[in-house]
Amino acid sequence: MIKTEKLNKVFRSDEVETTALNEIDLNINEGEFVSIMGPSGCGKSTLMNVLGLLDNPSSGKFHFLGEEVSDYSETQRADFRKENIGFVFQSFNLIDELSVFENVELPLLYLGVPTAERKERVSTMLEKMGVGHRSSHYPQQLSGGQQQRVAVSRALITNPKIVLADEPTGNLDSQHGDEVMNLLKDLNKQGTTIVMVTHSPAYAAYGNRTVNLFDGKIADETLNGNFHV
Repeated sequence: MIKTEKLNKVFRSDEVETTALNEIDLNINEGEFVSIMGPSGCGKSTLMNVLGLLDNPSSGKFHFLGEEVSDYSETQRADFRKENIGFVFQSFNLIDELSVFENVELPLLYLGVPTAERKERVSTMLEKMGVGHRSSHYPQQLSGGQQQRVAVSRALITNPKIVLADEPTGNLDSQHGDEVMNLLKDLNKQGTTIVMVTHSPAYAAYGNRTVNLFDGKIADETLNGNFHV
C-alpha cells in the first residue's frame, strides 16, 4: 500500500538546515496496524505529514497505492487525500460551531455526496461508534473520549484506504485512551489499515508492528506479540 525509498525531508531557513527525515525506507501493507514511536523531535509528525500527503518529501521515492506521489502538486495531494486517507489528531480538530452530525458529514459535503446518502451514512457511522445519541450535540458538550470517537467517525466516513492517527490518545485519560485504542484495533480487524504515532509503549503494542524513529532515521522495527481484544 505504501512504499518509501530513501525518503528525505529537509527544512531550510536563511541560516539553518534541519534534516527531519533521513533515508526512510518503509513498507506498509494493506490491513496492517503500524505504530510509530520515538522521542520528541525525531521526525514522527513530519513522517505522518508526508505519508498523509500534507507535505512533499525533499527527495526519495514515495509510492502510495502503486502511484508515485512524491512530486504531486498541492491540488493533486488534496484530491488524493480526500479519496484515500482519513486523519485522527490528538486535538480532535472538531469544529465547535458544528454539531456532531455536521462535523462527521463535512467530508461527504466536500465529495459532493447527495443529501439523502449523507444523512444515512452519517447516522449509521455515529451509531456504530456509540455516539448516535449525541448527534445533535456540539463538541464542547462531549467528553474527551466521545470527541475522539466523533473524530474517528469523521475519518472513516469516506471509507478511506488508510487511517493516519497522530497521538490519538494524547489528550485523553487512561480510560478514554483505552476506549479509543480498542476502537482502532476493532477497525483494523475489520480491514482498515492504520498507521499511528504514539509515545505509549502499551498503546504501540496494539499494532502488529512498531517502527522506532531516532534523529529522523528508522532505528529498528519490531513485531508485536501482544494483541488486544
